[in-house]
Amino acid sequence: MRTLYNILFLVFFALSSPYYFWRLRRRGDWVRGFGQRFAIYDPSVKQALTNRDIIWVHAVSVGEVNLCTQLIHALEPRAPNLKIVVSCTTTTGMAELRRRLPTHITKIYYPLDRRKFVRRALAQFDPKVIVLVEAEIWPNFLWRARDLKIPLFLANARLSDRSYPRYKKLGWLFRPLFASFEGVGCQNEEDAQRLRAVGCRPETVQVVGNLKFDAAKLSEQRKLDVRGLLRQIGVADDALLLVAGSTHDGEELLLADMAARLRQKFPKLFLILVPRHFERCNDLGQKLKARGVKFILRNAVFANTQLRAGEVDCLVVNTTGELKFFYEPASVVFVGKSLMAIGGQNPIEPGAQGKAIVFGPHMENFADITRTFLKKDAAVQVKNAEQLELALAELLANPARRAELGGHALDVVAENLGAVERTVEMILPHLARRGIYIVPKKARP
Repeated sequence: MRTLYNILFLVFFALSSPYYFWRLRRRGDWVRGFGQRFAIYDPSVKQALTNRDIIWVHAVSVGEVNLCTQLIHALEPRAPNLKIVVSCTTTTGMAELRRRLPTHITKIYYPLDRRKFVRRALAQFDPKVIVLVEAEIWPNFLWRARDLKIPLFLANARLSDRSYPRYKKLGWLFRPLFASFEGVGCQNEEDAQRLRAVGCRPETVQVVGNLKFDAAKLSEQRKLDVRGLLRQIGVADDALLLVAGSTHDGEELLLADMAARLRQKFPKLFLILVPRHFERCNDLGQKLKARGVKFILRNAVFANTQLRAGEVDCLVVNTTGELKFFYEPASVVFVGKSLMAIGGQNPIEPGAQGKAIVFGPHMENFADITRTFLKKDAAVQVKNAEQLELALAELLANPARRAELGGHALDVVAENLGAVERTVEMILPHLARRGIYIVPKKARP
């Protein structure tokens, strides 16, 4: 089985490598740390890890990094002697790790799943425990960890409607891998049943809740004064702000056209577009320009920028890690990837800030959360673009309804906090069994 997988992996990587390297270059800052993808590490990394007990936490990209950060903040005081190594896959994820986590935490790129790279990486770090945030399953990495008897954990585990049938179909490959996990913290009972069905041992699966509720709290220091930035580009404090977060291709142009029509009734309406992939912004800017949209890019707003009212009616945020700060002053939030694409994006972040939320019909990746928000009257779901425009118009005209939705959203978030703490409690006993000192919960200040 392993031989077959490794042959197929090399063939697939050879065929896909042009696209892989193109995406790296497109996202930028790809040279720094590039060798780490092949398990080649700087001497400084090796020196920082000498004679240390290590826990390795992996987060794929920006979304998982946000969860990973919360997990680390909760774990560090309970296991103060541990050295934490955090890996990610994307350059945008690495930028967030460097921004959000202190220098004493080692940050690396996850190795490509070729046998020699995985062996070299695990030999270098020799972790006591490995925690994967959400279900990213790479066979060589898990096989080697299992051979070395390193306890493996899945945090915030879920199987989407797309991935679940694939894992079941390839059960001959994945069932033994899922069975190797010592602990699986999943989001809800439906995910728990799916994870058991693909091979996780029943006694290892725990429903701990969704880490995204804890991660959505706007507790970090505000490094961006959104109101001040908006004043610089001529947006008044009493403007109605429509913030479209994590949008995908097609949604931005639809919203720009919609905002132009809504502005006839709401002249103080200002649109903020935050594409899910910031590297699309140059192409998006050309399309907006062709439509006559008066916009400015976020990274074109400098300290000395001062535009007059009406010079721009749209801000395109082409930076990463700032979305939650733009949610804060929003009047209404549209959750992207829900109208023109499949899967949806996270509605919890705007919910944690008490915002009126609207999303389209495609929230498959957040199905359980979506049901909760709708059941509690904490969001509005629409079926198509026409309904979206009607819903936005109704909310923009009705501040009381916006406040009602936002209040219900805050209640939903408050009711679902605590998943981070429960996940840490799942991991700690295994660290203790491997000789790691654990601070008792009641002894913490």
